[in-house]
Amino acid sequence: MDVGDWLRSLGLGQYEAAFRDNEIDGAVLPKLTVDDLKDLGVAAVGHRRKILSAIQELNPPSAAPDEVARAPLSRSPSPADAARDTGERRQLTVMFCDLVGSTALTSRLDPEDMLQIVRAYQDACSGVVARYDGFVGQFLGDGILAYFGFPRAHEDDAVRAVHAALDIAEAVHCLQTLAGEKLSVRVGIATGVVVAGDIVGQDSSQEQAVVGDTPNFAKRLQDLVEPGVVVVSAATRRLLGDRFRLKDLGRHVVKGLAAPVKAFAALGVSQSESRFDAAHASRLTGFVGREAESAELLARQRRAWAGAVSR
Repeated sequence: MDVGDWLRSLGLGQYEAAFRDNEIDGAVLPKLTVDDLKDLGVAAVGHRRKILSAIQELNPPSAAPDEVARAPLSRSPSPADAARDTGERRQLTVMFCDLVGSTALTSRLDPEDMLQIVRAYQDACSGVVARYDGFVGQFLGDGILAYFGFPRAHEDDAVRAVHAALDIAEAVHCLQTLAGEKLSVRVGIATGVVVAGDIVGQDSSQEQAVVGDTPNFAKRLQDLVEPGVVVVSAATRRLLGDRFRLKDLGRHVVKGLAAPVKAFAALGVSQSESRFDAAHASRLTGFVGREAESAELLARQRRAWAGAVSR
């Protein structure tokens, strides 16, 4: 069986890359446990339950008792599980992608053709997000909500998000309908404090949600720009240094916010001399109260340049 097709049939195609990278095939799939799914990056409880339920259907009735026992479909959650599923306050960079003109496409195309387009679009976006170690939180029709900084955090999550957004804009531009129509997206990126990993919903609809105004802010931002453009919030821009070419779009009134907000368009990757220079756009401050030490350092540097050996 094709694991990618199987995941897409469950509406969970965003995990295909992780399954393939870990060589999960039809023979290994029926043996997966909840811990395996967590290692594969399936953080949402609802997604894990859906995959395990589908795996149980793949297992023959004579499945080994120890394998059935490991599938946590009917057991009570342990204290460790409860701790992992508790909401955590953290800074998160959220990306919202919207397929431009999908309503018009839906009215013109056959539903099966439209389904193929949406799947190709979702697969392209999910693959790029996974490449930068982001996490696809939700598919909202033709919209995709992705998190950078959850469940795994990196010091450059904002940078990863913008790289991913630029790659997504390019990847979707390469897609087209059967009639040769080009597709495009708008992408909004915002950074803020949220509560991540809190459980919402019941039974099979449970999932680990991100609660806060940052996801909604990212969605509102992408409404401000033309197709094919990546727009970032002021908070995200402060984390980017000089790694990207950015255009100040000025202040805009955003629905739901009392005051106008600044927005910036990401035009591409900058040509900074080094990653350190790019990450630190402003000049470093000088030492305070270390005149003697600074003079000694400079003297040693001059001697080193002259070829002297320091002892």
